[in-house]
Amino acid sequence: MSDISADDALTVDVSLARPGFDLQVQLSLPPRGITVVFGASGAGKTTLLRCIAGLERASGRVVVAGRIWQDSARGLFVPTWQRDLGYVFQEASLFDHLNVQRNLEYGIRRVNKAGAARSLQEAVELLGIAHLAGRMPGELSGGERQRVAIARALATEPALLLLDEPLASLDAPRRREIFPWLERLRDGLSIPMVYITHASDEVARLATHLVLMEQGRVRSSAALEQVLTDPDGARRIGQEPGAVLEAVVMERDAHFGQARVGSQGASFWISDPGRAPGQVVRLRVLARDVTVSLQAHDGALPARLEGIEAHPDPALLWLKLRCGPWLLWACETRRAIGPIAAPTSVWCQIRWASVWAEHLSTREPAPALRPI
Repeated sequence: MSDISADDALTVDVSLARPGFDLQVQLSLPPRGITVVFGASGAGKTTLLRCIAGLERASGRVVVAGRIWQDSARGLFVPTWQRDLGYVFQEASLFDHLNVQRNLEYGIRRVNKAGAARSLQEAVELLGIAHLAGRMPGELSGGERQRVAIARALATEPALLLLDEPLASLDAPRRREIFPWLERLRDGLSIPMVYITHASDEVARLATHLVLMEQGRVRSSAALEQVLTDPDGARRIGQEPGAVLEAVVMERDAHFGQARVGSQGASFWISDPGRAPGQVVRLRVLARDVTVSLQAHDGALPARLEGIEAHPDPALLWLKLRCGPWLLWACETRRAIGPIAAPTSVWCQIRWASVWAEHLSTREPAPALRPI
C-alpha cells in the first residue's frame, strides 16, 4: 500500500457479507487524481463504491480528508445525503423534462453552498459544455450526457467524486470523445476521484493510482506507473509493460503533424498531441516500441541491460533496461537475444513515431520533469 498521509487520503476499511459474496477492503488512496478500481464483473467494485457513498451499510470506517463519514466502532454513520460527494452512474441520470442549464442548476439548489455557482461555472468550462445549455437531454450524444452529469456532480463542490463505469454504456466513438475531458478533470481538480471500470484502455489512459480487485478483496494498490513497469502487473490489466515518461513540448510542425518534445536533455519527434510549447505531455513507451542491439547506430541510445524475464510466449523475452534516468522494457525474440546476459551494456532505439498512437495524456506544465 502507498505511503500516503492519513490526514489527506481517502481511507476505506470496510467489510460486507452477503450470501455467496464477502467484501473485505482496506485502502488508503491519494488525495487527488483518479484512482481506478479495476477487476472482472463480480469482483466487488461497485459494491465498494456504494459502501464509500453510504448506499450500502457496511461495517468499518470511511474517512475523507480528515472527515469521518463512518466509524462502526463508535456507532457513527453519516447518511449518503450528508456525505460531501458527487456520484456519476453508468447511465447519465438527467431529468428529461429539463434542459441542460436547468439540470445543472438543480445540483446547486440541492446543496445550497455559497460557492456552488462558481464551481458550476468552472465545471462547465472544464468539461466544455457551455454550448449545450439550451438543449434537452434527448438532443445530446451519450458522451455529452455524461459530461453534463459530471458537471452537475461537481457543482455541489464535493470532497470526493465517485464514477461507476461512466463509459460502459457508450460506443467506441463516444468513449474516445469523452476521454480528453476526463483527463482534464484528472489534471485540473484538487479532489480525489474513484473510478470503476473493467476496461483496460481506461486504466492506461486515465489512472494515476490503480486498485486491482478480485472476489471482494484488494489484490494490489499502487501508482499506475509502478503497475505498468512490472510485466506481471501490466498483464493483469491486459496491458504490456512499458515506461511512463514526462516531456515538455518544445515546438510543433503543422506541416508534418508532429511536435518535438524533450526530457532530460534529449529531444524527439512524436505525433502532435495538440499542446502548446512549454506544456508537459505524459508518454507511454511500450515494450513493443523499444529494440535492443549490441551495436551503436543512428538514433540509438546507450543503455544497461539490467534483467531478462520470461514472456508468456516462449519464443519471446522481456528485457529490463536502464537508459539514463529511465527504466524501459523491450520485447525481443530469444533467437535475436542469443547469448546476451544481464547485466551488460547495450544500445536501445525507441520508435517515437509509435508512442503517441495510443498512450498519451496531458496536463499543465510541471516544475520539473520526472522520467519513470
